[in-house]
Amino acid sequence: MLKSLHIKNLAIIDEATLDFAAGFSVLTGETGAGKSILLDALGLVLGTRADLALVRQGCDKAEISAEFDLADAPSARTWLDEQELSDVDEPAHCLIRRVVTAEGRTKAFINGQAANTVALRELGEHLVDLFGQHESQTLLKPEVQRQLLDEFGGYPEERAAVVHAAATWLAADRAITEAKTAAGRDPAQIDYLRHQVQELRALHLQAGEIEGLEADHKRLANAGRLMDEGARAQDLLYGGDGAIYDQLSTVSTLLAGLTPLHEGFAEAENLAGQAQALVREAADVVTRQLDRLDLDPAHLVELERRLGALHDLARKHRIKATALPEHLATLAAELDSLEHAGERLAQLERERDTALKTYQAAASKLSAARIQAAKTYSEQVSLIVRQLGMSNAQLLVAVEASENQRPRPQGGDEVRFDFSANPGQPLRALAKVASGGELSRVSLAIQVVGAADSGAPTMIFDEVDAGIGGGVADIVGQKLKALGARRQVLCVTHLAQVAVHGAQHFGIRKEVKDAQTFTRVVPLVKDARALEVARMLGGQEITVATQALARDLLKRSA
Repeated sequence: MLKSLHIKNLAIIDEATLDFAAGFSVLTGETGAGKSILLDALGLVLGTRADLALVRQGCDKAEISAEFDLADAPSARTWLDEQELSDVDEPAHCLIRRVVTAEGRTKAFINGQAANTVALRELGEHLVDLFGQHESQTLLKPEVQRQLLDEFGGYPEERAAVVHAAATWLAADRAITEAKTAAGRDPAQIDYLRHQVQELRALHLQAGEIEGLEADHKRLANAGRLMDEGARAQDLLYGGDGAIYDQLSTVSTLLAGLTPLHEGFAEAENLAGQAQALVREAADVVTRQLDRLDLDPAHLVELERRLGALHDLARKHRIKATALPEHLATLAAELDSLEHAGERLAQLERERDTALKTYQAAASKLSAARIQAAKTYSEQVSLIVRQLGMSNAQLLVAVEASENQRPRPQGGDEVRFDFSANPGQPLRALAKVASGGELSRVSLAIQVVGAADSGAPTMIFDEVDAGIGGGVADIVGQKLKALGARRQVLCVTHLAQVAVHGAQHFGIRKEVKDAQTFTRVVPLVKDARALEVARMLGGQEITVATQALARDLLKRSA
């Protein structure tokens, strides 16, 4: 869960620290006080794109830190371990820090180690689920509705089988298209390709041959130098006038005479003897290499002819000579495919038919699982929507076969949320019948049902209660409080009926000092909280009656 959030020099917040508890917490304040900035700050540490305009005017940088307790986030701990970003001393602790400079540069750190925004987003998915006030609009998209049902139903094996079967079919279908294209190639193109293959094969080129040829050519081309300088080296080492070997022999004799007089010369005598032996060995090696030199001019001519032919052909194909064997294999495979396109096409069509049957069987199992999950999902969401003030509302998740029978990774179903708010009204697509307030309630119900036992350990609701009021708002508060018994829930709200259900309450205040605007975050308890609830109920003018009502609401929701 989120333990604390520290913000410095972000927009109109100069510095603020929020320490969060488990359960249901609320954040309230007047419009423009800075509630959205708090969510922007949390978004930054979770990898959202940084806007340099967020840096407080006159400051060189903004800094946000978020501390998480990972006791309820095993997937986050696994991710950190895999990325080698865990806190070795406190593996159940995670600190994320993001710095945004006024010039637009950003830096991010996970447990003190540098990280990029991709890593922040990946980790953030294991830590926080954010439900914004505009989430209800995305609910109208068919792909979102299918995803919500699948997340609720689970059935990972069925979904994985469909994805694999669809990919297998698609690969076979793509190969068939390529085979048909090959079968329709101009015969002249095939003849030219055949000529290229024959020309390359005629060289009888072996793997690694070019490297060997070039090494031999280098040796033969420098034969004169090898002989002359090799013989000179041999003379200097051993056998010539003043050879190193003879000089070391003289040194050894001198040292041998000195050693009896002073034992300190014994080591030098020994080393000189070793050096003399090494010089003799080096001379022997040079002699053997000189004896093995092949100075056949005809062989040099043959090497040059062979290398010339290979390099000419490489230039013709616009590749390096060393790539000729691999190039031949590629062209030969292409030629084989073209020459046997008809046979290959028949085989691929059989493979595609088999893949289609496998896909259809997998898709059928997935459809059955979806239909079963849709019934339970519809009942649970409908129950909560009715509790939110629409006593006759009904949500029905329809799972129907798609008109497009081409295999798809998501299966052969179209998932649609149908809705009716009033008796006598037929169920119709949610996008066509739900008003803004109704859509907000359906969205909240879906979030409560879908997120109760899955997802990240911390849920943040940003004014998802928009369009709701009165007794319904009280029920919304109850639902969020109940959800807080299983997961940490933070909610930005303008509704007193929701706010009174929070176990923890933060007031967001805006103040002007020395012509500068500041946002303050204040934990509210007892009288201060009652005053805030009274403000939310009655506006700027807080009367005795609204204060009494506020205290009564707080007492009844405790």
